[in-house]
Amino acid sequence: METDLLVLAAGLGLVFLGLVTVLLTVALGGGGRTGVARALADIDQVYAPASVTATESLTERTLRPLAVVLTQLARSLTPQGAAIRLQRWLDYAGNPPAWPPVRIMEAQGVGLVVVGGAGAVVGSLLAVALGYPLVASVLVGLVAGALLGLWLPFGVVFDLGQRRQQKIRDDLPDALDMLTLCVEAGLNFDSALGQVASGTPGPLGREIARALHEMQMGKRRAEAFRALAERTTVPELRTIAVAVVQATELGIPIARVLREHSAEMRVRRRQRAEEKARKVPVKVLFPLVFCLFPALFIIVLGPGVLRILDTIIR
Repeated sequence: METDLLVLAAGLGLVFLGLVTVLLTVALGGGGRTGVARALADIDQVYAPASVTATESLTERTLRPLAVVLTQLARSLTPQGAAIRLQRWLDYAGNPPAWPPVRIMEAQGVGLVVVGGAGAVVGSLLAVALGYPLVASVLVGLVAGALLGLWLPFGVVFDLGQRRQQKIRDDLPDALDMLTLCVEAGLNFDSALGQVASGTPGPLGREIARALHEMQMGKRRAEAFRALAERTTVPELRTIAVAVVQATELGIPIARVLREHSAEMRVRRRQRAEEKARKVPVKVLFPLVFCLFPALFIIVLGPGVLRILDTIIR
C-alpha cells in the first residue's frame, strides 16, 4: 500500500512539473502596453526615462488560447469589488506597462493551476509521510494552493503600490521646494510644473508630468489636480493638490500657498526622520537579544561551564 502511495505521489509530481513548464512559458512571455499605460507612453517619453515596449513572442502567440482560458477562469473566480480595487492599486503602482489588468488575470490563472498543483503534491507527500487520509490531504492542499495562487498577484500589485507611494512621499519636499522657487522666480505655474517634472526622476515626476499633459490637452487645472489627488495615497500630496485647486478657484496667489506648504513639508520630513530614529533602538533590540547575546554568552560563559562540568564529572 505504501508503495502505491509513493507511485501516486511521484505521478502527481511529474504532472505538476509539466504544468509548471507550460504555464511559466506563458507567464514569462512579453506583453505590450494597453489601456492607461499606452495613453501615458508619450508622457513617460517626454518627462521620464523611456520604457522599452515588449513585443509579442512566437511562444506567447502559440500558447495564447491557454492564456485566454486561464484569464477567463481567474476572472470568473475574482469578485467584482476586488477587480475594482485592483485597478485602483494599479493606478497607485503607476500602471506598470508589463502588468496591465489582463496580464494580472493571466498570472492569477497560472498561479491558480501551478500553486494549486503544488499544494496537491505537498498534501499527498504529507499524507504518505504522516499517515493522513490521502484524498482529504490532496483536496486541502489543492484548495489552499489555489487560493494562494489566485490572490498572490494582488499582493504583488499592492506591494508595488505601497513602494511607489512611499517613493512619492520621500521626493515630495524637494519637488515642492523646486516648484516654489520656479514660481517665485517669475515662471508661470504650468512652466514651473514642467521644470519640476523634468527635474524630478521617479514616480512623482511622472505624476506631475501626467497632470501637466492633461492640462495641455484642455483639461482644467482643478480637474487635473483632483485626478492627481485620486491617484495617490500620500496625504501631503493630496493636501497640496486640494490647496492648488482652491487657490485657482478663489484667485489666491499660488506662490504664497506653495511657500507655506513647502515650509510645512520640511517640518514633516524632519518629524518623520526623528520618528524613524526613535524606532531604531526597539528594532535593534530583537537582533541583540536573539542573535548577539546568545553567541556572547557562549563565548564568555562556555569555557567556565565546561570546566565546572569537567570538575563535577571527575
